[in-house]
Order: sequence, then C-alpha cells, then structure tokens
Amino acid sequence: MSRLDLSGAQQASPLAQGDMLRSMPSLRSLSLAGTPCDRGVIRTIARHCRALRHLDVSHCHLLSPADLLPLGGGASLDGAARCTDSLAGRDASTRHRGDSPSSAVTRCRHSSPSSSSCSSCCSSSSSFCALPLRSLLATDIGLGEEEGEPAATTAYLLLSLPLLESVALEGLDWALGAIHRREFDPAEGLTRREGVPRLEEVWRQRQKKHWTDRKNESEEAGAEGSREEESWEVHGTQSPDGDEGEASGGDEEPDLLAEEEVGAGGIGEQDMLRGAMVVGPGDDSLTLRLREIQAMSPASLEVAFRLCPHIQSLAVTVDSAEGTGGRRDHGWTWATRLGNWSGELRSLTLRHTGPLGDLLTPLREMGSTLVSLTLEGVRTSPHCPLLEVLQACPRLKALVVSAQPPTSPPYEDEEEEEEELGGARDLLSLPHLCSLTLSFDFEQPTKPAMSWRALQRVLLSLLWGSPLLERLSLTALPCHLNTVLRHIISSQTWSLHCHQHLQPGVVAASTPPSTPLGRVTHLGLARSDVTMATVMRLVEGCRTMKSVDLSCCWEVSRQDVLNSLLKCPRVTFDWL
Repeated sequence: MSRLDLSGAQQASPLAQGDMLRSMPSLRSLSLAGTPCDRGVIRTIARHCRALRHLDVSHCHLLSPADLLPLGGGASLDGAARCTDSLAGRDASTRHRGDSPSSAVTRCRHSSPSSSSCSSCCSSSSSFCALPLRSLLATDIGLGEEEGEPAATTAYLLLSLPLLESVALEGLDWALGAIHRREFDPAEGLTRREGVPRLEEVWRQRQKKHWTDRKNESEEAGAEGSREEESWEVHGTQSPDGDEGEASGGDEEPDLLAEEEVGAGGIGEQDMLRGAMVVGPGDDSLTLRLREIQAMSPASLEVAFRLCPHIQSLAVTVDSAEGTGGRRDHGWTWATRLGNWSGELRSLTLRHTGPLGDLLTPLREMGSTLVSLTLEGVRTSPHCPLLEVLQACPRLKALVVSAQPPTSPPYEDEEEEEEELGGARDLLSLPHLCSLTLSFDFEQPTKPAMSWRALQRVLLSLLWGSPLLERLSLTALPCHLNTVLRHIISSQTWSLHCHQHLQPGVVAASTPPSTPLGRVTHLGLARSDVTMATVMRLVEGCRTMKSVDLSCCWEVSRQDVLNSLLKCPRVTFDWL
C-alpha cells in the first residue's frame, strides 16, 4: 500500500493505528487528520514508514508539537526513549544529580551499553535519519508543555527535513525569523527535554550540506564547460557567443561567484562545522526548498522571501488591526511584499478583512502568473475594485471570493435590470477559468461595499467570459441571480447551443468558445432567488450537468424538485 487516508476516523485508536502502520513500509502518503493519533503513532511512523512523502496530522488534539520531533530524526525515537527510561530506572543517582533525560540518552548512544537489550535498541535508534517528507500538515493540534514549543518544533522540522516543499505548521513566523537570524536560544529548553540535537547544530549540518551541494554544482558546471570548450577546439569552430574557445556562456558568472565565496583553498571541514565563520547571522545564503506555505502573517513575508524565494503557493492571514495599524498606507505596504514572488507565485490565498483596493498593486505585478486565487472576508468598495482585481489575473483556473455583502438596496424593476446588463458582457474575460466560488457573509458588520448594480455586472461578465467553467458555486448572492442567469440563457449563442443538443437528428457540434455555462458539471445556487424554471433550462441545455445545489432557495418548492428528478434522473438535486 502506498496511500492511506484515515482522516476523521475517530474510532481508530492509537494502538490500532500503530499496529497497522508497522506493516506498511511502502507507504508514501498518509492522512490521520482528525483522528486520535498520539506520540506513539508518530514514533511508529518514524520507525517503520521510511518511504513516507506526505503526512497530514491536522486536528489531532492528542498530539503536542514536540511529538512531531521524531519525524526529523534525533534521539527522540522509540529506541532512545526506551534507553532513557531504562537508564533512569537503573541509575537513580542520575536524577538526584539533576541530569536531564537528554544527557542519559547521550551517554547511552556514545558509550558502550551495559546490556544486550540496550545495545540493540541503541543501534536501531542511531540508524534512523529524517524522513524524506515533502509535505507536512499539522495545524490545530494539542498544546505543548512549554510556551513557544510550537515555534521551536517548527524550526527544528524545517532544518531537519531538507526535502520539505509544503508545510502548514504552528509558529511558522517565529521559526522562519529564528532561522534567518540564527536566534535559537529560546528553543534550548525543548531540545534538552526531548533529547534532540540543538538547533544550532542542526543549522550547521544543514549549512554544511548547502555548501557541499553548491560546490558540487559548481564543479559539475565547470566540468561541463571544460568539455564544451574542448569540443569547440577539436572541431576548430567558434563558440555560440562568437568567441573562439569560449563555451561557458551565461554559466561562467555563477561559477565565479561560487569561487569567490568558497575562496582559493575551498571551504575547510572546520569552517563548515563552525558555520558562523562562513556565514554570519542574517545571511540569506541558506535557502529552504519550500514551495507551498499554508499559514503566514504579513510581518514575515520579507523573511519568508529571503529563505524561500521559490514559493509557488502561499496563504496569508491578515488581522484587521494589523492591516490598518492606524496608518493609511500600512495595508498597501505589506501587500506590496507579495510582489517579491512575481513570476514565481501560482496560487495565492488571502484572508483579509480590509479594503480590496489594498491588493490591486501586488496583483497587478504578479497576477499574470496566478492560476488560483482565494480572497476570504475582503471588503469591496462602491467603485467595484473586484473587477480590476480579476482583470489583473487573466490566467486564473480557480477563483474563490468570500466577501462582505453590498449595502445598497436591490432594484425594483427587473426589466430595467436586464436592459442595463446588456453592455456588461465584455467587461471581463477569464478564458481558462474552470472553478468559480462566489459567496457573501451577511453575519459580518455592515461596512461600505460594492453596489448591487456593480455586482450584477461583474457576475454577468465573469460568467460570460469563462466558457470553460466546470464547477460553479454562487452562494447567498445579494442580487437578482435569477435575472443574471435568465439573461444568459436568453442570448442567441445559448439558444444555438441548446438547439444542437436537444433537437432530434441534429449532430451536436462542440461547444462554441463563447457559450457561457456550456460545460458546467456541478452547479451551486444555494440561498438565492433562482427559480426552478431557470434551473431546468440550464440543466436541459447543458448535457454535462451532474448535480445542482438548491439549498435554502426560497423560490423552489419540494414539488418542483420531485418533478425535476423525474424529468432529469441523470442530475442530483440537493434541496432543504
């Protein structure tokens, strides 16, 4: 077995999990989110699941942050823990002298054991190294014994798991700052108590590997350049740059840079071990391989960019007080830091209750590369910056917007609304969009927001300019959604599309590129004013439709849903 998902299995006891995982050495992906996973299960994973790449233990309240330390190796594995208990029981004087358990582990690992059982467990424990984890998710787990334990644990895992690319860990902001500034003193208590190497030692080993990899890359690049140069000389031709005998081209500058940093005599072993003599505090030459971070605050964006310059997916949570801070330009200042990843970022999630206009500047810089955008809790404005935000991200494939509702009153005359919607079709075009979720939270306090008229125009333009939509969810829209959908299906293009699919004897052509809602498979219209007649026209005209959510739609009755089920058995209707 290579993949196992037990998320939410509350009846899977820690003992059962441990017994099961001992027989799965080939496991690569494991999800225990929301289960009674404890420290013993983590130790079993570290001992027996040596091929694990992805681990999710989020919402496991029996776990403390320090329980995750065995994933990064060190002395806190099963064998070392048994050695600690054994030595503590045999040598009571050790406790009276005040020695910590970590010192007992150190003596057990570096001295000849006095018993065969201790020898076997120590040799087994010392053979362990960090798991080859690429992804580690551990949010909302139990509290630690000491203040700052989550942050210290996160710093240890970031340094001891060199292959990590995706993380969601508590205390990530402090951990990145500590690694960047090499401020590891607050974590000394945790490392001593758990018997794992000090963070300073782990940092030095990581720095040593970093320099070794760079040196090897430089040597390989130099050897490749030499081979190319010999090839040009043998054939008696010029290099691609036009200079005879020169074949290194653009690769020469990185080699020279590495040579200057290494020095004429290279980096000695002592320099690598000391670390501080090679790289001073605050130096950003040590970079992490992280590609996805699911929990970040605005204050740590600059440090995150220095340590993780190749982030492709980022989730940022902005506190409302932090977003303003009594300064008008404070929100814009933190938002511009997102522009550091311009050209790299592919997915962005922003949990921000401040003005949506604060995001225009960074999205204009990096929006051209975004394929996924999530905006949660944002506050729109009457002049509708949402349209400008979406125009800055033309390559989006997935869009999620959860905003505060408009405050202006709805229209009374629907015929006048339809006439005004006629010119809104060409305002926006997202030709690659496949998934759209738009919802409004009416429980949030009333603040200045976009008008009902502007929301309808944006919605119509968005639906019309996204012909590849497959999943569409429009929840609690505070406008006449039925009017917008009716305007779409009454168009000439939609009529032609329905004619090709419904008329007998007519061969249905491929969906025209400009046909809106022609490929939708899952449609969500919960808490809206949509009518069953409009829904049935959409279902009949779209042969790909599989499910429709009509929860809390006050214009839809139970009898309407029953009649629709009989008429279209291929579609699942959800109605409450």
